[in-house]
Amino acid sequence: MDSRPLYEIKANLFKGLAHPVRIRILELLAADAEVPVATLLAETGLEASHLSQHLGVLRRYQLVRSERRASTVVYSLASPHVADLLRVARALLTEILRTTQEQLAEHEAADAAGPVAR
Repeated sequence: MDSRPLYEIKANLFKGLAHPVRIRILELLAADAEVPVATLLAETGLEASHLSQHLGVLRRYQLVRSERRASTVVYSLASPHVADLLRVARALLTEILRTTQEQLAEHEAADAAGPVAR
């Protein structure tokens, strides 16, 4: 068993997620139960070696699993919680964006009102 504090293990998990291509791969896998490597190559536009590296990181963090079927390798999410994590991240980012847009609108309105008398 890993003796590191849980927050360190979580941080390492997020390091594994910290690449746009890996997030895209996870989104593709969340949309379909199983995705062949050929589809992942087509959807990401990556060279096979680069895709393989990203899939290796995701496997190392136990976010995806692979299964060989004849000459095809198929990937899937290792847990439905990965899709949940992506949904929560999207909701959080949507909220942050909305708040930022509201703050920007408030600042623009204040700027349009002219300088504040002191």
